[in-house]
Amino acid sequence: MPIQHFGASPTRPLTPAVRAGEWLFVSGQASTDPTTGEVVSGTFAEEFDRAVDNLRAVLSYAGADLSQVVKVVAFLSDEAWLAEYNHRYLDAFPHPRPARTTFVSPLELVKFELECHVYLGD
Repeated sequence: MPIQHFGASPTRPLTPAVRAGEWLFVSGQASTDPTTGEVVSGTFAEEFDRAVDNLRAVLSYAGADLSQVVKVVAFLSDEAWLAEYNHRYLDAFPHPRPARTTFVSPLELVKFELECHVYLGD
């Protein structure tokens, strides 16, 4: 199967998702407007929800959903949001949950961003 690029645009510096065989690699999803790419700031909860909604949209476009995510890498701009992140993560990702890595590091534009690897095979 050839590599497929989902949502690739010559004017954007990234491709939202790339399928390679039975794997889908999703670029970082944050609290951005999916049409304009502009950051939509808000509370941590609002930014988390928007990032997950953006992730769902990318997955849907590629024919997948959250239950197929096998690895999540998340970036939080402040350790103070870790407990809320854990709570919201439990609600967003179905059991059994994907493997996960979480980084706390200053982010310039957003409070939260996540990327994931998705298995599309049987």
